[in-house]
Order: sequence, then structure tokens, then C-alpha cells
Amino acid sequence: MRLAVLVISLLAVIVIYVSNQLLTQRFTETISNRSEVRLALYVTNLMNELQRNSVVPQLLSRDPELINALEGNNYSQSTARLLSFVDEIGAASLTLLDRDGRAVAATDRNEIGAVHRNTPYFVDALRINQTVYTTYLNDDGAYSYVYSRRIEVGDNLLGVIMVEVDGQRLERGWAGVSDAVLVMDSEGTIIMATEPRWRGLVEEDALARQSAPSAIERAIRATQGWAALPADAYLRGEAVLRKEMRVPHQGWRMVNFTTYASVRERVNGILALEVMGFAILLALLFWTTSRRTASRLVFFQRESAELRALNRRLQREIAEREKVEKTLEVAEQTIAQSSKLAALGEMSAAVSHELNQPLAAMKTYLAGARLLLQRDRPEEALSSFQRIDDLLERMGAITRQLKSYARKGSEAFEPVDTRAAVSTALALMEPQLKTRDVNIVRTLPNEPVMIMGDRLRLEQVIINLLRNALDATKTAANPTIEILLAAGDTVSIQIRDNGEGIENLDDLFEPFYTTKQPGDGVGLGLAISSGIVNDLGGRLTARNAVDGGAIFEVQLPTIKQDVAAAE
Repeated sequence: MRLAVLVISLLAVIVIYVSNQLLTQRFTETISNRSEVRLALYVTNLMNELQRNSVVPQLLSRDPELINALEGNNYSQSTARLLSFVDEIGAASLTLLDRDGRAVAATDRNEIGAVHRNTPYFVDALRINQTVYTTYLNDDGAYSYVYSRRIEVGDNLLGVIMVEVDGQRLERGWAGVSDAVLVMDSEGTIIMATEPRWRGLVEEDALARQSAPSAIERAIRATQGWAALPADAYLRGEAVLRKEMRVPHQGWRMVNFTTYASVRERVNGILALEVMGFAILLALLFWTTSRRTASRLVFFQRESAELRALNRRLQREIAEREKVEKTLEVAEQTIAQSSKLAALGEMSAAVSHELNQPLAAMKTYLAGARLLLQRDRPEEALSSFQRIDDLLERMGAITRQLKSYARKGSEAFEPVDTRAAVSTALALMEPQLKTRDVNIVRTLPNEPVMIMGDRLRLEQVIINLLRNALDATKTAANPTIEILLAAGDTVSIQIRDNGEGIENLDDLFEPFYTTKQPGDGVGLGLAISSGIVNDLGGRLTARNAVDGGAIFEVQLPTIKQDVAAAE
């Protein structure tokens, strides 16, 4: 019995130790991979926001109403004009400056009249005839991210249009998903962070601003589980995993901190199941031993009853003999019987004494198992384990899908599979498509259709065209959108709808031309899309179909075979 308990205990220690090492490594790799995917998504969203706002100053610098207001010094309608743009553009604010740097119109009315003559975004915009980007620390202690461009007619400088990127919206999107996210500029200064007190500091100083845990908290953390892990950094006294990724803009870097707490919980949950299993095994061993002892006791009692019956028969036979001899024999039998009963009593007492300790140990193990079941830790562990099996299978897919979001820079192109761009655009449009009963018909080649370009910007073009097609089919009886991808000397992406068609094809791609109701759009979507396609070396055209509806076609140059092989 002692040897069996020793072997089971030794086996339990080995199994728990090995399981701790393997499960800790596996769950840590899972947390690390999930953190890398989440960080790639954050970088993509940040670049998407910056690139979308970078096109706006160029378009607004050609707005005729703003130009007329600067020429005539009549700004009564300029603020309302900027307010009509800001919601669709998604910018934090729009500001119109005259040639002296004074804010004459702004979506933030408190800024009207403010002088920006010596600000870097005003001075740099006056020097060159291009859109300039500036990051600066405002009076509120927060960083602002501004695109600015000068407005001129011929050689006559009229003013500067300024577009501020809504960085707080990105920070709100990060909050609650990870423990902490921060963005550093090329000098290592934190300009965006989920913790407002970190802005303006370097990473080491920012982490040091959090109060260190007390000695009691450190002791509890050191003994709270078997799955203690080496920390990359400490955040709010917790060991965290640090992941960093380069942002292809101004030398920025993004850092994501993920806690190890989930690893400890999962590993400890599974280890608790193993401990409970070994406890049950020991309890079964004790129960089997107890049953065996009880069986032996019943056998001894039965044997004793048979002996007593035999003694009674012997006494009846001896009674016929002489009375003295019978008395002697009866006395001898009585003494023998008493001796046997005394021996049996001693044996019963010894057996009862030996059973007390195994029964007490069995009760202790059963109480421990009952406590674990009352805490529902096995169900939580099994439920958590099942959910891990299910997410592992989906990321594979986004990773695979989001891997494509890692960019080399705003000016660097790379081979892009057009089929993947179409599929990703449809996936991003899925929430809007679910609100309408629209028939989507896709015709895609079986082989990859490669171009040299920027996948993120190509997906932006496809999403804009799908949105226009979705709006055009609002009044159709059977709304249908067809997507056709064809490859030859050029790559052609056609998006066709069965709406009412296009009335004015000549002004369709002009900025601020729109057929939508006021408030639904200001006509920048197709202008931005046309500019993106031109940057990719292609062209965007539109025409009305013979049987009704509109057809938008994106033509892009096919990647050369030798270039593809080199890539």
C-alpha cells in the first residue's frame, strides 16, 4: 500500500512538472502570435487613418468656395462648408488660414481668430507646393497630427488649409483590448498611448511612472501559480509580454504590452484537473483496499460461526460419556472457545485500528476534490480549452489575411494578389451588406492575379466602389452587385450594379461632385479613388450598362513575369 501511494505521488509530480513546461510554452506562443496579429491590425488602422487624411488637403485646396472666400475676405459660409466635410472625412478638425496665418474658418469655433503664423505646419506649407505633415505638442499636453497645404491661384498665395488627424479615436479603439499600446516617434518619444500620462515620455520613464507593487503583492504573485514566466517588462506591477512593430510613417514604432495572466489561469486550470485526477486515483486505491479488508473480515466471521457449530456437535457427543469426562471436555471446549473469541476480538480491534488512518486519508482527499468541483474550475478549464481550439482555427485565417497589412512604406510597392484584395474588401463590407438584401455575384480567376502596388490602397478603392454600388441599388426591386476580375495584358476589376445609372459621366470624378442628398456625402470618394488608381499606374473609368445600371472599371498594369520571379 505504501509503495503504491509513493509511486502514484511520484508519477503525479512528474506529470504535473512536464505538463507545466509544455502548456506554458504552448499558451505563451499562442499569446505571442495573437499579440503580433493584433499589433499588425493596429498599425494598419493607423496607416489607413493617416493616408486617408493625407489626400484631403490637396482636394480642399481646389474647393472653389474656399478659394472665393479667401479672395473676397468673406468667410461667413466657410465654417459651415468645413463642417459639411469633417464627418465624412473622419478628421478631428479642419481649419482655414489666410496668408497671415490667422484662422478665418474652423470646425472648432474656438480656433477662429487664432494666429498660427509661427507654427511649423503653416511655415512649412508656405515653403513648398505640396501637402506637409507635422506632429506637435498642443497647449492641452496632447499631441496633434496635422496635414497642411497652401491654397493659391496662379502665383497668388491665398492661405493654408489644415487637416488634423483624429488620433484620440485610434486610442479609444485600442483601450480595453490589450493591457497597453503606445506609439513612439523616430526619437523614441511617446506620442500616442492608452495611458494619457505616458505622452511626451520615453518608454522607460513611462513604465517607471506606475507605482511598484508592495512586498506582500510580490510575494502573492510569486506563489500564486505554477506557471511563472520571465517578463519582458512590468506594467502596473504585472509581468507583461512586449511586442514592437515599425510604423511606415515618419520613423514611428508601435509597442503592445500583453499580460501573462491568461497563461497562468489556463495552465493552472489544467494542472488542477491533473491534481484532481491523481487525488481520485488515490481515493479509489484506498476504497479498493478498504473493500478488500471488509471482505476478509466477513470471511473470518463466517469461519468462526462454522467453528461454533462444530463445537456444539462435539459437546453433544461428549455428553453421552461419563459425566466427569464430559464436564472436563466441556470445560476444555469452553476454554478453547473463550480463547478463540478473545483472539477474534483482538484481531477485530487491530483491523479497526488499522482502518482508521486510511479512512481519514480518504476523507481528506474526497474533501479536496469536492472543493475543486465547488469552485467549477474543471468546467472553466474545459470551456476555455474548447474556445482556444475554435480562435486558433480563425486568425490562421486574418493572419493569413492581415499578414498582407504589414507595409514597407507609403511609397514602396510590392506584388499584390488582386483576388485577395477583393475578398478582403468584401469581408470589411460584410456588416453593411448584412443590413440589406443584396445579391453579390463574384467572378474571380482560379490563379493569382498579381499587380505591383499597395494592397491597402487598392482595397480602399474597391470599398468605395462597393459603397457607391450599394447606395445605387437602394431603389432596385432585386438589388444585385456583380464583381468581375479578369487578367490579360492588364488587370480589370469591374463592379456593376442594377441601379438607375449615371446621369453626368463628365463630372463624375471631379472633387465635390455628388448626386447624394445633403448630409449623405460631399463627392470625395470617387475623386480619392481615381487618385489612388492613378498612383498605382492604372485608370478608373465609369459607364452606363446597356440593360441599366452603372459599371465602374479599374484597369491596372499586370506585373511582369521577371519582376514576379525576383520578388
